[in-house]
Amino acid sequence: MCGVGFYPGTFDPVTFGHLDIVERASALFDRLVVGVALNTAKKPLLTLDERIECLHRETKGLSRGAQIEIVGFDTLLVSAVRSHGANCIVRGLRAVSDFDFEAQLSGANRRLAPEIETVFLLASEAHRCTASRIVKDIARFGGDIDGFVPKNTIPLVLSKLHTTPK
Repeated sequence: MCGVGFYPGTFDPVTFGHLDIVERASALFDRLVVGVALNTAKKPLLTLDERIECLHRETKGLSRGAQIEIVGFDTLLVSAVRSHGANCIVRGLRAVSDFDFEAQLSGANRRLAPEIETVFLLASEAHRCTASRIVKDIARFGGDIDGFVPKNTIPLVLSKLHTTPK
């Protein structure tokens, strides 16, 4: 294991894909900080506190060695990484299209904080189609999101969309 990792995202809502990355990243670090971005530009469905609460609940027992810490942040990513004593940013990739954006982001972060490394984890095959945006669209139109998000998160998502499970 190597130091402290910081896995940032909006987690709106947390998906099985996110949890897969948390679990796998926890095998690589002594401590893994999951940073929940406020990110009002994305107009999240769930509040920051709700997203943090979901992650606290869903990450219990996931660790493969690392201590997992859930925090909210509303700063520049490298500032949040530094403030939590991390030396590595963890990013999950679903597809080649993710790589282009993530490579740009990684380059910018490297220029801002050359001491912070970025590690990419490819999503497990079962979760490559899982994006929070897609999950919200499925739920919005009455589809079943059971296979995408944890059971305890489903009622929260549906209540925010004012829909009922089918």
